Amino acid sequence: MSQIVSISLNDKILSDIEKIQKEMGFSGRSEAVRAGLRMLIADKKEKSRLKGILDVILLVIHDDENSEFVSLMRHKHQDIIKTQIHNHLESHKCLEILILNGQAEKIVKLSEEFQKNRKIDFVKLIAP
Repeated sequence: MSQIVSISLNDKILSDIEKIQKEMGFSGRSEAVRAGLRMLIADKKEKSRLKGILDVILLVIHDDENSEFVSLMRHKHQDIIKTQIHNHLESHKCLEILILNGQAEKIVKLSEEFQKNRKIDFVKLIAP
């Protein structure tokens, strides 16, 4: 049985969803949102399987004006961030490549802190 859930989306996200819907052939916006939620759930399950001490890469893309949050995270998690590479992209965006080494739980926590921040455009944890 399906239930209806109401959500508020800003114009940018709604426009992006409609573009994805058309490009990927989803029957409607709801189906595109469901696919995105399935991907988020799969990502969470994948992270929950990580154990022990890991060497991973965390990719983060954000607006140039949001560099302060990245700096705060770098200082807060300096025990697991071994290297940070900062690169300027087009449209005032920045790419952070974080090379991490540490306990899986700490790495997942850092990744999720970035994902929860609305000012971060993209986060991808690459683990073995």
